[in-house]
Amino acid sequence: MYISNQKAGLSKERISYLKRTKLRKISIFVVQILLLAGFFAVWEICADLKMIDSFITSQPSRILKTFANLSSNDLLLHLGVTCYETIVGFLLGACMGTLTAVILWWSPYISKVCEPFLVVLNSLPKIALGPIIIIWVGAGTNAIIVMALAISLIVTVLEMLNGFMHTEQEKIKMVQTFGATRRQIFTKVIFPSNLSTLFNSLKINIGLSLVGVIAGEFLVSKAGLGYLIVYGGQVFKLDLVMTSVIILSVVAALLYEGVVLLERLVNKCINHTGA
Repeated sequence: MYISNQKAGLSKERISYLKRTKLRKISIFVVQILLLAGFFAVWEICADLKMIDSFITSQPSRILKTFANLSSNDLLLHLGVTCYETIVGFLLGACMGTLTAVILWWSPYISKVCEPFLVVLNSLPKIALGPIIIIWVGAGTNAIIVMALAISLIVTVLEMLNGFMHTEQEKIKMVQTFGATRRQIFTKVIFPSNLSTLFNSLKINIGLSLVGVIAGEFLVSKAGLGYLIVYGGQVFKLDLVMTSVIILSVVAALLYEGVVLLERLVNKCINHTGA
């Protein structure tokens, strides 16, 4: 092992550092798992000892039973509906938001004109537009997707535009001295320099899109995790509500990790191409 590391050109200090880093990551993961397990254990014990009302807060054992019941019925249908609406709204928001940011960067005049409107739209609670969206596009999946789009769009525009505007001026001036056009400046300097900004925006928007979908499902839906939460609350099946919330948390984490994985793949491809 030592010989192979030496062949790879790694010093003893580097090997020691990598081992410490790996052990630190493992310890962090183990502590996170223990904290989560401890939380559920305390929750279960408190419910068994009647320290909390299990009818209101439910408890892990009842949630597991509800999950098993859902799994044998329509869980995949509701899960698929919510994921589909979230991904479509997320992709639309990312594409349309980035394109809008490009247009605003390209034309400083249009950017100045739109600036106050973007600020107002960003501050406006999008849930207030729910009834209007339903009237415009109809009650159904389209309304829920538009709700997700409304929440994520403005955030993408502002994030990307801010990144475009704050790109290092030295790089821009350097390519300008070589006679680069505005299109070349954008494709060769501005956009590549803001890939990290793009992925940071995507990490934020995947959660916001999910929030928009659930808000839309609260207002109008016949399926989805938001529908299960509303239905559970209406018929006082709080086990169903808590189970849906936990499933929703897992979905949110997986969607976020999906964006992180995409970022790693893109960076790996860029570094491989650059090498």
